[in-house]
Amino acid sequence: MNCVLNSFLAIKWVLAEPESDEALKVRGAFNNQIHKLLVPDVFPVEVAHALAKAERRGVIRQLEGTLKLADISDNLPDLHSYFPLLPRAFALASQSRIGVYNCLYVALTEREGYEHLTTDDRLVRTLQPTYPFITPGVGASSRT
Repeated sequence: MNCVLNSFLAIKWVLAEPESDEALKVRGAFNNQIHKLLVPDVFPVEVAHALAKAERRGVIRQLEGTLKLADISDNLPDLHSYFPLLPRAFALASQSRIGVYNCLYVALTEREGYEHLTTDDRLVRTLQPTYPFITPGVGASSRT
């Protein structure tokens, strides 16, 4: 299965959160070349931001984010340039009032014709009725 992976879901690879077990199954299937995972090339920045925020909030210990970032970097999905996606992402963001970063993932999914995996409830509620390729949670891709 080919999927665009949202950074919300990738964070579950390294932080104990709801659906972390399923998210790890997706990563395992990717590492075993069962699934192909794509992300916009802003993905590492978004992951680093989320980990720094987790450190500031005391969810993880200071400096633990560095190790977790390395873990995700060692399992990095295929990066695709955000720039060609930006006009479509901006149009989606303007229409739906969803952030441009999230819409980059949707634009990539739309362009590639893949499934979009996300645990962003607002994105799912707002866009899934129009874009059925958006799959809440880990979806079918966690089943190998």
